[in-house]
Amino acid sequence: MLTEELLPYPHNPASIEQDQVDLIVKVDRVGDAAKIGAGATRMTTNPRELLIARSAADVIVNSGYFKEGFSMQTGTGGASLAVTRFLEDKMRSRDIRADFALGGITATMVDLHEKGLIRKLLDVQSFDSHAAQSLARNPNHIEISANQYANWGSKGASVDRLDVVVLSALEIDTQFNVNVLTGSDGVLRGASGGHCDTAIASALSIIVAPLVRGRIPTLVDNVLTCITPGSSVDILVTDHGIAVNPARPELAERLQEAGIKVVSIEWLRERARLLTGEPQPIEFTDRVVAVVRYRDGSVIDVVHQVKE
Repeated sequence: MLTEELLPYPHNPASIEQDQVDLIVKVDRVGDAAKIGAGATRMTTNPRELLIARSAADVIVNSGYFKEGFSMQTGTGGASLAVTRFLEDKMRSRDIRADFALGGITATMVDLHEKGLIRKLLDVQSFDSHAAQSLARNPNHIEISANQYANWGSKGASVDRLDVVVLSALEIDTQFNVNVLTGSDGVLRGASGGHCDTAIASALSIIVAPLVRGRIPTLVDNVLTCITPGSSVDILVTDHGIAVNPARPELAERLQEAGIKVVSIEWLRERARLLTGEPQPIEFTDRVVAVVRYRDGSVIDVVHQVKE
């Protein structure tokens, strides 16, 4: 473990207990705290991402799960993180408070917590410096381990108490399968985190993503790499429309009754095709460079090396 400061024994509170540490190395500086919250965990100002976030908030409010004591999580990505800010007015106007927010905690979640709109924060990862500082001053901002967060084999995972989750996607296909691991070029782009865990465990899983990125379709016929099976995805919210998994007809009915237009995912796919055309298929070698395991340890996909 790297640290900037050694304190007299025993230090309390301890995020990492002594029986989990082999060695401690004192350094002048562990890292640059100013860079916490960069990249995928940034707070967006992009108009398209804000449009998607506003639509996702409307979906949550009219889903049937937006009620006193609900719980929620937002994943990384500009649109999914921005959903929280649009929920504040809706929570106030309906006098609704969330029992807890889960997962990677952001400044907007801390803000709602300190305003009394979210009672407790269960924090498996602080996404920005505001969240990190909140741990020191808010007793109901609670650190949890990845084991408590989402371990399928544990005696109790927090994701199993989750009502609503909003997640992002690099790709999603017409069967609602989601890829958050490999880019459109087939190259590994990042980690999946608790994507598949929260999607299957929550009562309502919402994927937010632009229909296209530049000239690249986000909605495709088949994802390059399946991280989250479509059977655990309920709704897709894009900047061109909202699609509901046919397995959840009651959700489509609730949204339509609220005046929210719902389209088929096939309609969205055709719209993406009209905007971007058909990209050339990527060629891969037979060499497997990564194995994708589902939350129960089973292999659900593999990543092949891209042919040079």
